[in-house]
Amino acid sequence: MSVPARVTATVAAVDLLRRLADRNGSLMIHQSGGCCDGSSPMCFPAGEFLVGDRDVLLGVLDLRLGVGRTLPDPPSGADSVPVWISGSQFEVWKHTCLVLDVVPGRGAGFSLETPEGVRFLARGRVFTEPENAALATSPVVLGKEWESGVRPGASQVPLVVADAEAGCAVPQWPDRDDETGGGPDTVAGEVGPPASA
Repeated sequence: MSVPARVTATVAAVDLLRRLADRNGSLMIHQSGGCCDGSSPMCFPAGEFLVGDRDVLLGVLDLRLGVGRTLPDPPSGADSVPVWISGSQFEVWKHTCLVLDVVPGRGAGFSLETPEGVRFLARGRVFTEPENAALATSPVVLGKEWESGVRPGASQVPLVVADAEAGCAVPQWPDRDDETGGGPDTVAGEVGPPASA
């Protein structure tokens, strides 16, 4: 199994990042851990937000890509959008793929999309056990390593998804009446409809 991406983005998020990069140059995203702006992903001009030594690089979004595409070379300049999270928050999120999306509403106070009438939203998809095992073999890049010039290679897996549903697929539960039983109304330990049903 290839190592899954720790961050992906919807087409809408990539389109917005492209517009923001056209106006502001190279960008970066930091997944806020709370306080004034809640836990919103915040977009800044590259280098305007100070990345801490122990912050974790979730990945580098490649604005050259479309849905399902990869390229052999890593992005550079305004096509490269590193996505960061604090080390302590990474410990909570490390079992989850962050899916960057865009929704209507007011952006976080200092985030570049604020005047656009939309805001970035972090959605999540929990990694499977095989994905977690693959991720365990791939060390993360810390802020201090980035500062010394360490950069990840090109992603071997697609980073752009069509929409939130594609990025955060919700498990489909069988109907309670089908032969497998279960479903969203299943009580823990129940394997199917009661015998009297």
